[in-house]
Amino acid sequence: MELPDLIKKELAKISTFKTVRAGVTNSGIPNNINVLRSMKQATGRRVALASPYKRQLKAAEEELARLYQEPVPDPLITHELKEHIVFLKKKIKKVPFIDSIDLRYNYRIKIPSPSTQAVMFCVMDVSGSMDEAKKDIAKRFFILLYMFLTKNYEKIDLVFIRHHTSAKEVNEEEFFYSRETGGTVVSSALELLNTIIENRYPPQAWNIYVAQASDGDNWNADSPYCQELLQEKIMPLLQYFAYIEIMPRHHQSLWEVYQLVKERFPNFAMENIDTVADIYPVFHELFKRKTV
Repeated sequence: MELPDLIKKELAKISTFKTVRAGVTNSGIPNNINVLRSMKQATGRRVALASPYKRQLKAAEEELARLYQEPVPDPLITHELKEHIVFLKKKIKKVPFIDSIDLRYNYRIKIPSPSTQAVMFCVMDVSGSMDEAKKDIAKRFFILLYMFLTKNYEKIDLVFIRHHTSAKEVNEEEFFYSRETGGTVVSSALELLNTIIENRYPPQAWNIYVAQASDGDNWNADSPYCQELLQEKIMPLLQYFAYIEIMPRHHQSLWEVYQLVKERFPNFAMENIDTVADIYPVFHELFKRKTV
């Protein structure tokens, strides 16, 4: 699944870079030490420096052992061999375990990174007609959306809007758990949505998405105004608008005007949810990856 039509905006104006690995180097800061490469380098140096002494040590020890097998070992030769063996062991011991010349550092470079800014508006109807069962379905849908966005997109803004006769922007906690209720004026949420976009999310710089959940109940006089707001102001600014109606198949006035919006804007999608079992199939349908 994915956010549909997520495009890069204002790439020439947004100077962002990301740091990537570009091999190893002989110099750097302690934080960038490549331990594995440094240890391999140290091992190779120790082997190269100590090997000649180890060969001589082995030969000297074998010669000393041979002398001790003679009936009367020459004391002068054995003494010289013992001193030589001590000397070789000291030489081997002096080879440092790791030296500054062994250190290798991760080399990192900065490369330009396209910046994609996206915001998702979550709009939920909490009016009196949205009983607890419907609100529970709406919250489950938005929780699924929240998990999907935070898992798959590193940088995305989330704006939460609740509405009944009036709308207000709320935080995540209040969005999911507040029990405030009232009548229904859907246009209040759309007006607030449009105001927030104008003030904080210029469309030339942001990918803007909206997900709205409602039972479709609205003042009859308000639904045409919702259509006007969407067609004339909001939809031209958006990448995608997903509407779910939590209601059996007999739809109300909001569904009817939203169908007219859908006919005009291909980036407007709408689905119906009746029971909890419908949530994931509908969610998957709304945000499935589009084939090119």
